[in-house]
Amino acid sequence: MNQVLQHQKNDPHPYSEQEAFYPTHPTFRQALRFWVKLGFISFGGPTGQIAVMQQELVEKTKWVSTERFLNALNYCMLLPGPEAQQLAIYIGWLLHKIPGGIVAGAFFVIPSMFVLFALSYVYVAYGEVSWVASIFSGLKPAVLAIVTAAVIRIARKALGNSIMIAIATLSFVTIYFFKVPFPLIILGAGLAGLAGGMLFPGRFGAKSGRRSAVTENGYVVICEDPLSCHIQPSNRRSLFLILAFLLLWGVPMLLLYLFSGAPAFFSEGLFFTKAAFLTFGGAYAVLPYIAQAGVEHYAWLTGPQMIDGLGLAETTPGPLIMVVQFIGFLAGWNYPGVLTPLGGAMMGSLVATYFTFLPCFFFIFLGAPYIEKLRGNQKLTSALSSITAAVVGVVLNLAVWFGMQVLMPAGESFNGFGTILCAASFAAIQWGKLGIVTVILGAGVAGLCRHLALATLS
Repeated sequence: MNQVLQHQKNDPHPYSEQEAFYPTHPTFRQALRFWVKLGFISFGGPTGQIAVMQQELVEKTKWVSTERFLNALNYCMLLPGPEAQQLAIYIGWLLHKIPGGIVAGAFFVIPSMFVLFALSYVYVAYGEVSWVASIFSGLKPAVLAIVTAAVIRIARKALGNSIMIAIATLSFVTIYFFKVPFPLIILGAGLAGLAGGMLFPGRFGAKSGRRSAVTENGYVVICEDPLSCHIQPSNRRSLFLILAFLLLWGVPMLLLYLFSGAPAFFSEGLFFTKAAFLTFGGAYAVLPYIAQAGVEHYAWLTGPQMIDGLGLAETTPGPLIMVVQFIGFLAGWNYPGVLTPLGGAMMGSLVATYFTFLPCFFFIFLGAPYIEKLRGNQKLTSALSSITAAVVGVVLNLAVWFGMQVLMPAGESFNGFGTILCAASFAAIQWGKLGIVTVILGAGVAGLCRHLALATLS
């Protein structure tokens, strides 16, 4: 054991083979490297992003256990806002307290901010972005493969008996065929698990109080010192977070109100704050509301521009809700006030992004300690097990929906190239054990080469 510990001291890299068996708590720098990398490879919407984190954080580095990961995911899926970014904040907070959560959540969107800003400028300045779709044509099949592999891994660990399988199946059927909002599905699964745990505790994951201790074996220990543990909730801490959020929201809003030279920015701040608290059901559920308000009520952009912006957001890393930055860009470009159009676009982008994602940090920092406290409550184990099973069905729904968009897009022919690339990527991940970054880069190069070949032949 001493030799292993000495080797770890000399080799602090988070992906070393030895740490797969004796994982040590990552340093802040090691975690920062991962969060920056995640920001650049988080393609494919929430399903792909959650899949990447599950493989990297649970399977590869073992920084968090499967139980803890799914417990955090259950909570994030109940919140308004992008659940994948909130999951990153949650895990960053678990590992390195509030600074870790801030870094994880910020770098989840920062790369997308720069990429989308550059693409938005190309769009308004030159009006031609078709090359973006051709470059990213190889990425989507690879993300679909990553998602499929993640669904299989999560299902193997979460669906331990026929009742859990039935809950996952019912969850998939209700959301895919009947379009039932997933917060209702999660709530129903929780209530069913709570009732089932009382009647049939052995069938609803409440067999033993040792469940948490067993599933945590082989993973990084969170809060080694119970006396200074940051995951313990307190009323004083909660009050401080509420006051800090009000300050971080109120001061910028006041400055935007006083900046009378461009009143559109104040309207942006109010609107995207409201949208951040109403985005239950994921980005696709709230997009009609955002699009209608941006196009019809505020006239920040036109309908065709909104569709183009959604296409840009689809082909960049980060959450799909980053389309709000495109809306903010055009709002500032079209209504810059005393600023130049480019200056207004920059201000509009920052306002839209800031007020959309600020509440995400608040939800996690305020609620996560209570979720961690409930994690050890055996009375709720059955409810959480049922919710986890329902999440498998929800993730499967997202995977099927994403697969339909990639392989059989509406109004287009069957994507044979995408199907072959998806199968190759899945084989590389599932049996070839290649890293996600390698697969994504290889798929992107394949898509670019195909585009160049077709252009040469034509």
